[in-house]
Amino acid sequence: MQEHLDSLPSNLISVLASPSHPGNIGAVARSLKTMGLHALRLVTPDDFPSPIATARASGALDVLNQAGQYEDFDAAIADCRLVVGTSARLRSLAYPHVTPREIAPVLIEEARHGRVAVCYGREECGLLNEQLAQCHYHIEIPANPDYASLNLGSAVQVMSYELRLAFMASQGRTGIENRESWPPTYDLERFGCSQWDEEPARQRRLMG
Repeated sequence: MQEHLDSLPSNLISVLASPSHPGNIGAVARSLKTMGLHALRLVTPDDFPSPIATARASGALDVLNQAGQYEDFDAAIADCRLVVGTSARLRSLAYPHVTPREIAPVLIEEARHGRVAVCYGREECGLLNEQLAQCHYHIEIPANPDYASLNLGSAVQVMSYELRLAFMASQGRTGIENRESWPPTYDLERFGCSQWDEEPARQRRLMG
């Protein structure tokens, strides 16, 4: 059950397959909480629990401490109606290949009906082919093709952000509605500057 307007469906579950560094587990917990996600599952982590994970989680210890641990990938996704996997490498598996923005609305809708797993692989190699073969969709973050490998925490942050955007869009919200009382009214006739109370000063004036 959703406990707060800004909390995403609890059925959205992030699965880390064999994470090697405890710091990344902590970073993931923090990434999830900042976007209103809380469900985390760990498959055979190399080092957990760990004080390093605790330190990196900062204010997201509730997410970290409630993370479930599983002996294998199959068990971690067994109760999920939809499973998606992230991968920065092109594979020969013929599964639908999508971006986070394309798949996020689908995941939000499916999570209203049952558990949905968003899976991330081990830092140095990603999800194994046999793990990706169990995913209904493969997700690729459209990063710089010359250097497309994101840190695990960063990949989770990007995906979680897209889930949050899709969740708010499903409610007809942008997430910054509570800032409407802010007073600027000056129109600079360019995007994002239609309600300022006066034209902004040039940087040299501010520096002087």
